[in-house]
Amino acid sequence: MNIQGRVWKFGDDIDTDAIIPARYLNTSDPDELAGHCMEDADPDFPKKVEPGDLIVAGKNFGCGSSREHAPLAIKGAGVRAVVAASFARIFYRNAFNIGLAIFESPEAAAKIREGDRIRIDPAGGQIFNLTRDQQYRATAIPPFMAEILAAGGLINRISRQVQEDV
Repeated sequence: MNIQGRVWKFGDDIDTDAIIPARYLNTSDPDELAGHCMEDADPDFPKKVEPGDLIVAGKNFGCGSSREHAPLAIKGAGVRAVVAASFARIFYRNAFNIGLAIFESPEAAAKIREGDRIRIDPAGGQIFNLTRDQQYRATAIPPFMAEILAAGGLINRISRQVQEDV
């Protein structure tokens, strides 16, 4: 399944407090978190982002706290996927745990601009910039992680496995 959408661009070292400021961590409701997603990095982002949009960022995206609120806020805002030069390891795992697709591609992160339309082929590890007619390679997602994404997150994947085993 390809992922396609409009890009919102962010820089390096976007930490979890920029993704969802700590002052909103009194809830884990994705809809409430979505209303404040990325507001410390771009105060207008929650008003501008639309379902199906994508985030492209620089290196070390999601550094900082280990809480799952950050990828949950992004997913709650309707963002289909995040492409970054690199991800903080805990964010990387948390994103998969909640079913947010993420892709590492330093080349894509450097060349894609805000407003570009891109298409991601997760199975092929390719990112196509439809606006600039360019193609970039993304790090392959391991098969077991792809299963977690396809299920919508780790809990859903485990629930399906339990049902299959019964």
